[in-house]
Amino acid sequence: MSEPRVPDPVSVLVVEDDDTIRRAVQLALQRYGYRVDVAADGLGGLEAFRAGGHDLLILDVMLPELDGIGLCHRIREESLVPVLMMSARGDALDVVAGLEAGADDYVVKPVDTAVLVARIRALLRRATFEPEQSGPPPGPPDHVLVFGDLSVDTLGMEVRRAGEPVPLTPTELRLLLEFAAAPGSVLDRRRLLREVWDYGWEGDTRVVDLCVLRLRKKIGSGRIETVRGFGYKLVRD
Repeated sequence: MSEPRVPDPVSVLVVEDDDTIRRAVQLALQRYGYRVDVAADGLGGLEAFRAGGHDLLILDVMLPELDGIGLCHRIREESLVPVLMMSARGDALDVVAGLEAGADDYVVKPVDTAVLVARIRALLRRATFEPEQSGPPPGPPDHVLVFGDLSVDTLGMEVRRAGEPVPLTPTELRLLLEFAAAPGSVLDRRRLLREVWDYGWEGDTRVVDLCVLRLRKKIGSGRIETVRGFGYKLVRD
C-alpha cells in the first residue's frame, strides 16, 4: 500500500525592500510551515511571481523599480491569486490605491506575526472556498442564481454577465455570493467584514467599500446599490 501523500506546503511570495522586515516575515512564516520566496524590489517580485506557483503574495507598497501598487496592477492583468498589501503608515491613500489595484486586504507595518498569519489564513480560505452541500446536487434553478443579465453558479463558482464569464478574485467572488444569498437585503459593512474577510475583530471598512467598487465595475454599476448610512444590497431584477 502506498504512503498517503503529504500536502504540499502553501507557497507565499514576499516582496519587501527592507532587509530586516523581509527576513523577519520570511522566518515567521516559515515557522508556521509556509514555503516562502522573497524579492527585494518590484521588478524582482514580478519575475518571481511569473516564475511560479505561489498561493498568495505579500507586497510592500513602497518598493524600488516598480512600486507595490504598480506590481499589483501587473499581477492582476495575469492572475487572480490572493494579494495582501503591507503599508508602513496605513496612509489612507496607500490603502485605497492598493485595494483599487486589486489587493484583497492590507496590514500596517510593523505587523504582529499572529495577525499576519490570521490574515493569510483568511485569504487562503476565501481562495479555496467550496459551498456546503447536503444530499444530491440541486438542479439548475437552485444553484444558478439570476439577477438581470448576471448569473451566479454557486456550485461551479462561475459568474457570467450577458453570457460572458466574469473573472473575479476569490474575495470578490465571496462578496458577491454573500450578496446573492440575500438579494434585496441590506448588508452592513461590519457584517461583510466578518463574513467575507473573516475578521474576528474590528476591521477597516474601506476594504469593503473598495471591493464593492471593483465588483461593480465587473458586474454592472447598478447591480449593487448603496443604502446610505447602512450598507449595500444586491438589486434583484
